[in-house]
Amino acid sequence: MSRILIAEDEERIASFLQKGLKSHGFTTSIAYDGDEALEMALSAEFDLLILDLGLPGKDGLAVLEELRARGKSMPVLILTARDSVSDTVSGLEGGADDYVTKPFRFEELLARIRARLRGNREGEENVLHAGDASLDLRTRRADIGSKTIELTAREFVLAETFFRHPGQVLSREQLLSRVWGYDYDPGSNVVDVYVGYLRKKLGSSLITSVRGMGYRLEEKASGAETEIDED
Repeated sequence: MSRILIAEDEERIASFLQKGLKSHGFTTSIAYDGDEALEMALSAEFDLLILDLGLPGKDGLAVLEELRARGKSMPVLILTARDSVSDTVSGLEGGADDYVTKPFRFEELLARIRARLRGNREGEENVLHAGDASLDLRTRRADIGSKTIELTAREFVLAETFFRHPGQVLSREQLLSRVWGYDYDPGSNVVDVYVGYLRKKLGSSLITSVRGMGYRLEEKASGAETEIDED
C-alpha cells in the first residue's frame, strides 16, 4: 500500500485529498505547514509527496529544495494555485516530478499520482471484483463474464469508486466529491447521468438505486441487462 504525504494548509482541500486517496487504497498523512512537511518527509518513509507551494513557514519550493539537497528522491507532485510559467518552471527545475494547478479534478490528480508510483505499487490491488464483474485498474476496462467493456475516463473513475465500496450506498454528494472534485456543484445532476451511462454498459442489476439515498454496487449481481428502475 503506497503512503502519501499531503502538504496543504487549506483544511478543506487537505481533507478532500485525504478522503479521496484513502478511498482508492492509499495511506495518507497531512502536514499543514512547510516546517512540518519537511520534518515528516525526512523522518518517515513516504512513496510520494503532494506539495502546495503557498505553505506557511517554509514555502513549498524551500521544502522541495531541502528535500533534494538531503538526497530524498521520492516523487513530488506540486499542487498549487500558482499557475504562471515561471512558477511551473521553478517547481520542475527545483526537483518536482509533476505540477498540477488548482482548481483540479481528482481523477486527473489520481492518474498523475499513479503514473509517478508505477513500478512501486506491488501492494495495491490491480483488479477489483463484484459478482461476475471486474474492473482492471491497469487497462482501465471492465469485464462482465467474458465480455470486455470500454469505459470513458470519467466512467472509469466513477466505476472504480463503486468497485472500491461494493455493497455500500454512496450518496450523490459523495460521488460528486470523489469523481468531480472539491469544487463540484451540489445541484448538478451529472452523477445520475453518468450512473445511467454505467448501468447501460455494465448492467442495471449491478448498480442499483436506493431511493432517497444514492446508488449501490451489488456484490453478487450478474451484471445482466435489466430495465433501469427510476429513483
